[in-house]
Amino acid sequence: MFYAISSENRLRFGDVLEGYPSTTPVIKEPILKNVKGYNIEVDVPTFSVIMDPCCSIGQKMISLTPLIKVWGTFFDNPYLEEDLTRVNREMEPEQAVSPSVWAEFPLAVKQERLEEGRTYAFVNLFVYERHELFPLYTISPRGRREKKETNYYMIDFRNIYKACCDKIVSPVAVVPLKTKILQLSLETRAELRMKMKFYFGRTPKEDVLED
Repeated sequence: MFYAISSENRLRFGDVLEGYPSTTPVIKEPILKNVKGYNIEVDVPTFSVIMDPCCSIGQKMISLTPLIKVWGTFFDNPYLEEDLTRVNREMEPEQAVSPSVWAEFPLAVKQERLEEGRTYAFVNLFVYERHELFPLYTISPRGRREKKETNYYMIDFRNIYKACCDKIVSPVAVVPLKTKILQLSLETRAELRMKMKFYFGRTPKEDVLED
């Protein structure tokens, strides 16, 4: 079960919320000594997801990321098309791409991936299961002529931002609870936590300490 049957009267990690704008500064180059031109992109996504641990929600701020549409290329892969939430879990190398793409890989590439074994194929993404509360939208899978209607959504860990709100004083504040749409099940919240841990905890090869 992806979502909890009933939501708790508190804000929790992974909750789906509505009513929170997102902002993104856009610059051509870093602003160092002199003030240079910059833009602030402001958007009000239909839904956002809480990225703070449950016990860290408060002090008039919260970390969020917008729910965004999934990639059409996911539906080119039969393994993922059957259940897009498989993106959230480790998979075999040949399951991460469509059979046609795997067949075109050079033998050396296949061998390298097979030696790596099961792992997260899309490390920065976490797909949210379809729900009647989510609007339907149309996408065009790359390998097909027909369009596909879906209401799967996903989050991208690279899109996390801070929002300040006077009403966010604790996880059990009354006003923010009115913005809560869905709560993840314990199992799904654990999956999200594990994937975020993997994403932010990866060690680059050049930083691996030798014995």
